[in-house]
Amino acid sequence: MHLFIFAFVLIMLVGCKEEPAVEKVVRGLKTYEIAEIEKITTRRFPAVLEPSELTTLSPEISGTLLPFDLDVGQRVRAGDVIVELDPTSLQLQVENAEAGVEQARVASAKAAETLTRQQALLQTGATTRVNVDNARAEVDSAAAAVVQAEKSLATALENLEKATLKAPFDGIINSVEATSFTTVAAGTPIASMYSPESFIVSFSVNFDTVNRLVIGKAATIRLADQPEIALPAVVSQIGSRADAVSSFPIVLELRDGHPLLKAGMAVEAAINFDLPKENGYPAPLSVVIGDGLSPRDEAGAGASKVGVFVFDEATSTVKRRDVTVGGIRGNEIILIDGVEPGDLLASAGVSFLRDGQEVKLLKSGG
Repeated sequence: MHLFIFAFVLIMLVGCKEEPAVEKVVRGLKTYEIAEIEKITTRRFPAVLEPSELTTLSPEISGTLLPFDLDVGQRVRAGDVIVELDPTSLQLQVENAEAGVEQARVASAKAAETLTRQQALLQTGATTRVNVDNARAEVDSAAAAVVQAEKSLATALENLEKATLKAPFDGIINSVEATSFTTVAAGTPIASMYSPESFIVSFSVNFDTVNRLVIGKAATIRLADQPEIALPAVVSQIGSRADAVSSFPIVLELRDGHPLLKAGMAVEAAINFDLPKENGYPAPLSVVIGDGLSPRDEAGAGASKVGVFVFDEATSTVKRRDVTVGGIRGNEIILIDGVEPGDLLASAGVSFLRDGQEVKLLKSGG
């Protein structure tokens, strides 16, 4: 009995023992301080580099193509031979035309001799005026025949020259449309080429953006594979009619060239726009709370609302605040409402924070 009472008292004493205090964990907070003032936002548009003008190469006469070796992307110089037509029949036409000229010249010479003889006979009374006039008409006819034969020879020589299709300027082959030994008609596309000194970029923008563009507005083109290469461009065409629902075509013309530029390369076009308000404040994308509110795509227009956590120094807590995004520049958003210089925005681990949570400030500024 006494043993039972002792055990009971021991259990009660153990149960009444104070539990050790649990140390409160306060999350460290990295912040970005709102300070820099920005007046513009940059919108970026994916696009493809296109030649400003494509030249189609086609023969002016019909014939059979001789063997040729032409590749897409091949660089050619003005005067380089692109393809040749079989010149056999054309050479024969030249030879026939040359013979025709010689024959006409001989006939013309004989007609002139006949006229001279008839004129001499007329002076002695051995012929009539009618015969002299007929001889003079034969001279005129023979002279016209010579002119016609010479024109035929010139045409035959020109056709023989046209059998060789040459590059009209220094450029790059864009496409090859024919193969060796093919019989082609005049005007049949053989290949196309473009100048590597002149490129354009085309894409579509929405209604709000197209209304903020003007011809000549500056832009920048970066190669997708080598973004360190940036080339100046200007807006050269603005579509007044949408090619799809609220999608208006825009064309940029590059002002500078580069040895690496080739048609079909993926590029990014960047255009600066004034912010909806006079001033804005850049902040890293990491400050945005990922709860479904997100800034509009860079190619969009207008302002959007997003949520951020602002550090409250008085209470050492973070407070959720909705702010207005006026645009995106690289990895930054441009805030135009809801913040002011000196505000500290949570810039890391935002998804693990909650409104009113106590935090310990680790670092400010950015």
